[in-house]
Amino acid sequence: MRISQDFAPTGPDAATAARRRPARGRAAAALTAAVAFALVLTGCGGGSDAAPKSASPKSSADADRVEPLAGAPAPKLPVTVDSADGKKVTIDSTDRIVPLTGSLSEIVFTLGFGKRVVARDITATFEQAEKLPVVTRAHDVSAESVLSLKPTIVLADTTTGPSEAIDQIRDAGIPLLVVEPAKGLDDVGRRIDTVAEALGVPSAGTELKERTEKRIADVQKSIPDHTDGKKPRVAFLYLRGSASVYLLGGAESGASSLLEAAGAVDAGKESGLDKDFTAITSEALAKAAPDAILLMTKGFESVGGMDGLVKIPGIAETPAGMDRRVVTVDDGVLLNYGPRTDRVLTEIVEQLYAKGGRGQ
Repeated sequence: MRISQDFAPTGPDAATAARRRPARGRAAAALTAAVAFALVLTGCGGGSDAAPKSASPKSSADADRVEPLAGAPAPKLPVTVDSADGKKVTIDSTDRIVPLTGSLSEIVFTLGFGKRVVARDITATFEQAEKLPVVTRAHDVSAESVLSLKPTIVLADTTTGPSEAIDQIRDAGIPLLVVEPAKGLDDVGRRIDTVAEALGVPSAGTELKERTEKRIADVQKSIPDHTDGKKPRVAFLYLRGSASVYLLGGAESGASSLLEAAGAVDAGKESGLDKDFTAITSEALAKAAPDAILLMTKGFESVGGMDGLVKIPGIAETPAGMDRRVVTVDDGVLLNYGPRTDRVLTEIVEQLYAKGGRGQ
């Protein structure tokens, strides 16, 4: 499972998995189900009166906007492309676009097609999209809502459902392209290319891909050398205090690629967590031994900020807890792996290597 604001668990259904496990494993399964539900429904909310110790001042990177390429694209259509679900899809108009995830919306807008987008997923929270009608919630697509907007192309990914809604849209004759989700930095260019090809602007896709990759590389050049020869260990925690969801990320959480690009070690992955998430325990945290903790901003707020975070069993005893060292990034962009990933990486690097931090 990769968690992002527009991601639901893949693999066996959490409820089914719970029935297959002994009773002692059901609590963790329930947490996994809860995290998926909380992510997409809440937009990840909560309240807090505390700020992270290592937080940097607000900058342009914090603005919840996308940065479109200069110049209006001129699509060359029709095009026929391969959908991730094995179908061939022919697109002959981009006049009315409906992206069914927030990350796909981000790519479409950044390619310069914002004025042609007629609806959004609930997770497309950036400023240019926020006034569009919502046609999906919790990854459940309302086929009727989509069709009422008369789209000429619909973009989805393999987490979008239910399948009946996807079939209903296709049966109405609407071109619907399914795109593989991103799991790390290596997927950014592929996703951009796929969407750009479907919209008939492959050259714009190449320009955006190159811009994004260059910006990511520039951020990585700013990472300071580790004077002690050790990379900082960072644990990614998914928290929703209002739902009592407290999870420690492992190799499949989606954060490893970002942390490694920031010159850090994914503490959960390094400690042997080879899947997505596990319920937080004192034992798991002691084994991970993070120097810093990566959190979605609203998850941090949902537990009451730093004072609430260290009350979660095991956290106060970690190096990160003792130093009260956290890194926070907005929920709607942290794991999107798209045109704004350089901004995410900038936020992580700036906070992780703040003066006096363990990363130096």
